[in-house]
Amino acid sequence: MSAPWPFPSASDRAHGAKESPVSMQTLRRPDGGSTPAYAAGPVHDAGAPGLVLIQEWWGLNEQIKATADRLAAQGLRVLVPDLYRGKLAASGEEANHLMSGLDFVDACDQDLAAAVAALGQGGAKVGVMGFCMGGALTVAAAARLSGLSAAVCFYGVPPKQLADPAQIAIPFQGHFATLDDWCTPAVAAQLETDMKAAGRLPDIHHYAAQHAFFNASRPEVFDAGCADLAWQRLLAFLHRHLEF
Repeated sequence: MSAPWPFPSASDRAHGAKESPVSMQTLRRPDGGSTPAYAAGPVHDAGAPGLVLIQEWWGLNEQIKATADRLAAQGLRVLVPDLYRGKLAASGEEANHLMSGLDFVDACDQDLAAAVAALGQGGAKVGVMGFCMGGALTVAAAARLSGLSAAVCFYGVPPKQLADPAQIAIPFQGHFATLDDWCTPAVAAQLETDMKAAGRLPDIHHYAAQHAFFNASRPEVFDAGCADLAWQRLLAFLHRHLEF
């Protein structure tokens, strides 16, 4: 198993290590098992802020890797745990099958926790962000895991038996679509209501768009204007709370 830290330190760079690695890494889970993860790292030392990025229900595909690269280019160290262990969906039916077979508690408390621990070594600030299924797991991670400083959720809310939004104590930003028939406006409103009732101050944004409006690989739902606005908002939020 490789070391749990996939990015080069200042000492590594001084000895000629590659400065901006983008590759698959192996992380150690709290239970001693292993988690494969896509890593994208900027030219920073090990204390630079990190972000755990969580896949959509399609799996660890090229689109989510490109999103990791885009975030890394902003100065973040990014890890994307491969929750399906190499499996990818080519259709909604396949994606639903893979998602239905995922143990969400294990994915959150083990796979995501492994990424948070790896990124947080040395006291670095760590955030979590995800889309669709990954958005639901973002809420779960924010409510269940320690070591996080911020969370950004795109159009995904888990059932309360997995995670109660009222338990989220870290800065939280949500992006939801008004035409979404999966993570509906009513579901998004309930998350906001639950958080505010607990004294939280979530930063929630709504877009006149369809589910997955941020995904440029899906032209049937992608909305460039909404995606760009969400990108600017999430960067400002992460800059503020991860301090990079």
